[in-house]
Amino acid sequence: MTANAPSLARADGSPVRVLVVDDEPNLTELISMALRYEGWDIRAAATGSSAVREAKDFKPDAVVLDMMLPDFDGLEVLRRMRDENPSVPVLFLTARDAVEDRVAGLTAGGDDYVTKPFSLEEVVARVRALLRRAVVLAPEPTSILAVGDLTLDEDSHEVRRAGTEISLTATEFELLRFMMRNPKRVLSKAQILDRVWHYDFGGQANVVELYISYLRKKVDAGHEPMIHTMRGAGYVLKPTP
Repeated sequence: MTANAPSLARADGSPVRVLVVDDEPNLTELISMALRYEGWDIRAAATGSSAVREAKDFKPDAVVLDMMLPDFDGLEVLRRMRDENPSVPVLFLTARDAVEDRVAGLTAGGDDYVTKPFSLEEVVARVRALLRRAVVLAPEPTSILAVGDLTLDEDSHEVRRAGTEISLTATEFELLRFMMRNPKRVLSKAQILDRVWHYDFGGQANVVELYISYLRKKVDAGHEPMIHTMRGAGYVLKPTP
């Protein structure tokens, strides 16, 4: 998948669909492979008539369309596709360098074009750009943890309770993050040591008690307590009633 590029998906979370239309089998396979590598669902067609049929059945989110096909040209394919799906974005492939041909494709409703020979990376980048305009981005994991009125932003490291910002040290932040990722779950001192300090303190497990007390003073001060001690078991973070 393209480095650092966000995932693209349909609104229901399924892979985006791209139809590749070209009468050169080798080129069609290369483009299809490059697009499948992005995690997208790909179908191919070699003629204008089969492209129109595939588009009707497959309902693609984008089309890579050769201007020159054996039965009728890409402009006619585009016209027929748009009868079924008026908004499907289309990237034209053309071997022509004439400016008027490019203009004709864009005037007819094509969204972009590349001229043969082209790099597969360019095709993927242009299709991705078209999809961004038309397809819902797959939901990215939120950086915000929330338990009751307590929130923690894993990216900015901001912590708030009831809207009031709480200043934490790096270790306090890691401890609270671990507890907020496991709300209502009793966490033993050994688990906390392993997760927050990354090694066993042996007889120094009281470091956990110390940092729990630090957190209580900052998180629970002036509020109903959220951090609770479970005698002989560990600690638990619970939202207030």
